[in-house]
Amino acid sequence: MNERKDRAYPLMEHAADRLAAASGRRLAEVDLAAAASGDLSIADLQVSAETLRAQAAIAEDAGFRQLAENLRCAAELTAVPNAELLAMYETLRPNRSTYTALLEMAERLAAGYGATLTAAFVREAAAAYRARGLVLPE
Repeated sequence: MNERKDRAYPLMEHAADRLAAASGRRLAEVDLAAAASGDLSIADLQVSAETLRAQAAIAEDAGFRQLAENLRCAAELTAVPNAELLAMYETLRPNRSTYTALLEMAERLAAGYGATLTAAFVREAAAAYRARGLVLPE
């Protein structure tokens, strides 16, 4: 990839020929004509990890460190099936799971999906929930 152009915003103008949707289709091919012809799938409209990482680089360059970190976490989560993401969301709600269950979820994220940033976030949340009494008893 051309590093300089991939760090220029907006990506649809500067990197659409090199970045792809979750389906693998180049962003440049995801356009109104393809939509009108019925040639797009749901995966063509879903963001890819690569595109999220490119957005993170732009955010980092602009001084938005936290936004960049959030985009990197989102990139990690593209590997997690939607049903599992929804279950994880439910697990992360206060008073919905045990401290151990939260740590197990963090381990699944890291080991099963390579989502190390997100796993660290879940571990941090687990510690905060435990400190505030927001976890179920073991």
